[in-house]
Amino acid sequence: MKTDDVKELLYNNLEHPRWDDVAARCLACGNCTLVCPTCFCTTVEDVTDLTGNQTERRRKLDSCFTMDFSYVHGGGSVRSTHKARYRQWMTHKLATWWDQFGTSGCVGCGRCITWCPVAIDITEEVRAIRGEKG
Repeated sequence: MKTDDVKELLYNNLEHPRWDDVAARCLACGNCTLVCPTCFCTTVEDVTDLTGNQTERRRKLDSCFTMDFSYVHGGGSVRSTHKARYRQWMTHKLATWWDQFGTSGCVGCGRCITWCPVAIDITEEVRAIRGEKG
């Protein structure tokens, strides 16, 4: 994947029609986030024992593809569509990671491509946003 200008490409194409296309195919299953070595989204859950006398707070792996991940009390989900969630994931990996950490959030392992049940390929999505043929 050509990455030299991908950050600017994505920032300048947040309303590109390709986001609708990928959203129509995406199941929002979260497989891509669960196999990605750089994804780190978590949630917190409280678990009580059977007697109800002891409660434990646990952090567990979550996915930004779940509707509840971006839920705001009283207002619903911040990213209520597959389009918004996929765009957030891809722009986070390939653009905002540069702003946050000075490097790409994609290590090029291809796990997200391999484990996607509908064969969405992040490299093809970037190519399509560029207007290039695959």
